This record gives sequence, structure tokens and C-alpha cells, in this order.
Amino acid sequence: MFESTLPADGAELMHLSDFQRQHEGVLHDAETEAGATLLTSLNASLLQDLMRFDPADDAGAGLEALEVLAAAVRHGRPLLLHLQYHYRVIPLTVFAADGSLHCALPLQQLLALELGDLRVLHVEPARLRPLASGDAARVGEPRQYADLSPLLWELALRGARETLLPEIAGPAAYRVAPGSALHRLGLSGSLEAAVEQLRRRPCNVTEIASWPGFDRERAKRLLNGLYLHAALIVSRTHPAAINEGLAAGAP
Repeated sequence: MFESTLPADGAELMHLSDFQRQHEGVLHDAETEAGATLLTSLNASLLQDLMRFDPADDAGAGLEALEVLAAAVRHGRPLLLHLQYHYRVIPLTVFAADGSLHCALPLQQLLALELGDLRVLHVEPARLRPLASGDAARVGEPRQYADLSPLLWELALRGARETLLPEIAGPAAYRVAPGSALHRLGLSGSLEAAVEQLRRRPCNVTEIASWPGFDRERAKRLLNGLYLHAALIVSRTHPAAINEGLAAGAP
């Protein structure tokens, strides 16, 4: 099933067992904890950010891709991620400040994967530079660069994470920030209607979950996606946030 999504010769992607042999001593066995796959050369604040997340239920399986990308966006750091997808490893370089990525897989093939199965095995500072940097010695194959936005959006909607990211979790009211450029996401149907509602007024998770096409999980996924696009205003003092807190504390 996975092989059909690979480039024709499959040569660009390393087999998981080969990757593990190359990184022996960095990738641990069943005692691996969240963050143990990260190199010490990462910025200290970024490393601490990633260490907040709990390890996967399957010890040693790495972090959720959305967690790591969210940290990359918050810190604006270019990172090289090694993503495990079944028995292959996909190198993905993320240029958060530039809003772009570099990947051996074309973006459409990457988005066609079961994104909930992606795990981050290893994180390190990027070796490549953005396409527009002008640093010819460190710019990769131009056709392997793409816009980061679609990956952030699809990972939020279809990735492994079903709960709110820590920065926006808890009793809150949410609104789409004025002037947010979301047209490139090609929103339609219930997602488009929800975004239009959130442009007009703040709403809490319970209210969003009651809209057509939504439940609590889909509401949280939408909010994660909006947050990663810097399109979300979070209020802890709005009446909708207070009502959400009261409902959460009700017996």
C-alpha cells in the first residue's frame, strides 16, 4: 500500500532498519522518552518545548509530527525531521519563517499518505537553506521545495493528534483573526462555514462541536489548524470561555 505512494524507483527514501542502524546510540529501545531522539545541537528553548510532550504509547515510536511542526512554527527555526511512515523514513526540512518545506516526496504524494501514521524519529537543525536564500551550496533540488501551509493544515485535520495543542487548550473562546489569509487552503463546506462563523464572533469548543459536520474532535482539529496559520485569537476572559470552564467543572 505504501509502495504505491513512493517515487518510481523508491531510491530517495531510506528503509527504517537502515536508518536505525545509522543512528544507533541516538535512537534507543523501549526506554526511549519524548525528546530522546533529539540532538543536543537544537536550540535549548526549542528542545525544552519538544520535551513537554508525552512519549507515544508505543515506546520509542517518536513524537507526533504536528507537535514538532508546531514547535518549529513557534520558534521560527529551520529543522530537519526524519519521519517514519511504516517501514520507510522520509526526510522533511521545514523552513517555518519562510513558510516552505523541502521533501524528497512531492507535496501531493506526502499529503496522500495516512498522515496519522507519521511519527518523528529524529530532529536536528536544517542542513539545507530555503530556495530563496541564494545560498547555492546549501539549496536542495528546486522541484523538491513546496509551500508549508497545506501540510500544516492537513496534519491538523488528519494527523494523529486529536486534542488541542497546549498553547490553546483549556477554557477559552476562539475567533479568527481579522485579515487572516486562509484563501490558499481552499476551504469549502462545513470548514468554510465554521471559519466564517469564527470571523464574526468568539465561540468555545462546545459550541463549535454543535455545528453541522463537527464534533469535539473535529472542532479541536480546526482550531489547531487555524493556530498554526497564525489565524486564531484566544480569549480566556470572554463569557464563552467562562461558560466552557463552568461546563468542564460540572459534575
